[in-house]
Amino acid sequence: MLHEPDQALHVEDLTVSYGSMPALWDIDLDVPIGVMCAIVGPNGAGKSTLIKAALGLVRPVAGHVRFLGRPVGAMRGRIGYVPQRHSVDWDFPTTAADVVEMGLYRSLGWFRRPGRAARARAMAALAQVGMQDYADRQIDQLSGGQQQRVFLARALIQDAPILILDEPFAGVDAATEALIIALLKRLRDEGRTVIVVHHDLTTVQSYFDWLVMMNIRIVAQGPVAQTYTPENLRAAYGRHLAMIALPDGGRP
Repeated sequence: MLHEPDQALHVEDLTVSYGSMPALWDIDLDVPIGVMCAIVGPNGAGKSTLIKAALGLVRPVAGHVRFLGRPVGAMRGRIGYVPQRHSVDWDFPTTAADVVEMGLYRSLGWFRRPGRAARARAMAALAQVGMQDYADRQIDQLSGGQQQRVFLARALIQDAPILILDEPFAGVDAATEALIIALLKRLRDEGRTVIVVHHDLTTVQSYFDWLVMMNIRIVAQGPVAQTYTPENLRAAYGRHLAMIALPDGGRP
C-alpha cells in the first residue's frame, strides 16, 4: 500500500449514517495521483455521500480522510469541486463570470473585490469550456449544459491538483459531455487527479483509467481493466444491473 502522501485520496474506516440507516459502511479507499477515477454504483449506493464526507460537507460517524496526506481542512483551495447541478440555486442573480471568479475567493479574501487580473483568469477559464461569449449572461438564463460548463470553469480557475465532480454529465448534451471529458483527460495528462461520480456504465472503459465500484461498502477498486468485471458488476448492482457490453463482448 502507498503511503498517504503518495495518494490523491486516502479513506480509512469511513462510516456515515442518516438516522439509523448507514449511507456508507466501513469504507477503505485509495485513489492514486494522476488518474481519471470513476466512482460508480446503483442509486442509493452512497457515491455522493462519499464525496461529501471526504470534503467535510457531511459529518461521518467514524473514519479518516486524507488528500495528498493532509486533512481536508489543510487542502482548501487545492481541491476543485463541482457539485450536482440540481443542488445549486440557479435563481441567484449573478453572471457566469461572477460565478467563475468565486473560485478565487479563498486566495483573494471575501472582502476584496476581484480586479482585472481575476477577471482575465475567469475569462481564460470560461474559454477552456467554450463559454467566454456568455461571461455577462445571467446564470439562470443558461441551459443546463452551459451551467455545468460554468461550474467546471469555476473549479478550473483554482488550478487545483485534485478535481472532484459529482455526476457532471447528468442532463447535459452530447457536445458538452465530449468537451468536459476531453478537458478532464487533458488535466489528467498534466498530472492532476480527477475523481468523478459517474452513472453511465457504458462509458466507464473509454472515459476512465481507475475505478471505484461501491454499494454502501466498497465492492472493488483499481485499474479499470482489472476492476470492470462481470463478478464485480453483479456484486455492486445485483438485479438492478443494466445489460451492458463487457470487454470480451459478454454480458454480466
